Amino acid sequence: MIDSAPALELRGITKRFGDLVANDGIDFDVRRGEVHALLGENGAGKTTVMRIAYGLTQADAGEVRVEGQPRIIRSPRDAISAGIGMVTQHFALVGPMSVAENLALGRSRGLRLDLAAARRRAASASDRFGIRIDPSLRVANLSVGQQQRVEIVKALSRDCRVLILDEPTAVLVPDEVNALFATLRSLVADGLSIVFISHKLAEVRAISDRVSVLRRGKLVGTAAGSTDERELARMMVGRPTFGVERVADGAAPSAKPILRIRGLHVAGANDLPAISDVSADVCAGEILGVAGVSGNGQTELVEVLSGMRRPTSGSAAVSGTELAGADPGQVMRAGVGRIPEDRHASLIGDLSVAYNLVLERLDDFGNGGRIDERRIRAHAVELIRRFDIRAGPDDPVATLSGGNIQKVLLARVLSRDPRVIVVSQPTRGLDVGATEYVRSQLLERRADGAAILLVSEDLDELIALSDRLIVLYEGRIVGEMAVADADPEQLGMLMAGRGRAA
Repeated sequence: MIDSAPALELRGITKRFGDLVANDGIDFDVRRGEVHALLGENGAGKTTVMRIAYGLTQADAGEVRVEGQPRIIRSPRDAISAGIGMVTQHFALVGPMSVAENLALGRSRGLRLDLAAARRRAASASDRFGIRIDPSLRVANLSVGQQQRVEIVKALSRDCRVLILDEPTAVLVPDEVNALFATLRSLVADGLSIVFISHKLAEVRAISDRVSVLRRGKLVGTAAGSTDERELARMMVGRPTFGVERVADGAAPSAKPILRIRGLHVAGANDLPAISDVSADVCAGEILGVAGVSGNGQTELVEVLSGMRRPTSGSAAVSGTELAGADPGQVMRAGVGRIPEDRHASLIGDLSVAYNLVLERLDDFGNGGRIDERRIRAHAVELIRRFDIRAGPDDPVATLSGGNIQKVLLARVLSRDPRVIVVSQPTRGLDVGATEYVRSQLLERRADGAAILLVSEDLDELIALSDRLIVLYEGRIVGEMAVADADPEQLGMLMAGRGRAA
């Protein structure tokens, strides 16, 4: 039962970065035993205001109250002592350490860690919250999705009364989402308060009691959790959006494959197979969706097709040009564009937008052995206009919102008109408006005849965009189907290793 008394209150929170007002007098509260969702486009200010609540950023004005009492939150340590926990978008994990050691950080007493006990506690937490994770694995060897799971378990295993979750379900299959939601409902029933940030409006409606929407640093409204998805999307972006319903199919794909993968085998950690005997075709004008829980071979498949990893055997060819064993430059010259899951790792934050847009082809912007700054700037101005990037050519990429960072990456790749596009988690962590834009770009490329291999853990996205689907489990294809025959429940079972589809 929801208590009318707020567990956490933010009153008049204002934060400026130079001339930019990130938060403009925001009032927000979450009650005891309530899930209060926070929505907003990238750059709307929702991350900033939650970082203030968790002590990662200091407000210029305003007050934080916990259980009705003013609290000074200068650091996460202060927040944790006040009973506030948070799963941030950028992980706070120590790569060389194991999962169990990361979960034990800051909790062990004395100078020595009882590793066996830490592993038992980590395994117990994993079982309790229904999130599968191996306590003995080294964090540096985990995929982005697996690392996010560690962060979720770490936050849930702490004794907090207010839990802030930022995109917590992005890498979970439906069964795991259901298990997580069941856990959250149980915790809420015991009085836990949850701030739930997600770009998946259906999930917001399924789990939240109230929804608050930020736009351009201001709170534009608070609604019931049952509010229609289109209305929530309209509040976020100020206009109607098409959501994730199935997009009109348009022209049928070509019958001739452009990308052909045959008998691909790839070694993973400790020389164990990451991919085993994977074969697939992608035709011109087709999107082949790859479904699977993070860590089942998707990352390795993308790396092979991008020239970042060598397979142990097998073939991957674009119109007869072999990619297996090629370096990234050779792959790019073969007509392949890569949009990786970690957008930040593919760009240099301290460099300008203009330079990030030409990083993969600096040789094309030379003049007598020197870089032609004027051409680079003119190129940036054109792509900024063409791809609607909300930034200037000289702005450091690190200062951009997540949606605009993804647009820079899209512009760099798609401006070369690649025949094959390998894209992984293209909308993870993006708001409704940015998600809509990215998906429309992929659909335009499909209509222009590109062959697209789309890796995503968002089943709604796969079903909305793909023509065919394959499911990877433990490095093998366990299911293949036309999207018209795809059933989310069946896909979830295949992704969890239960069943097989022809």
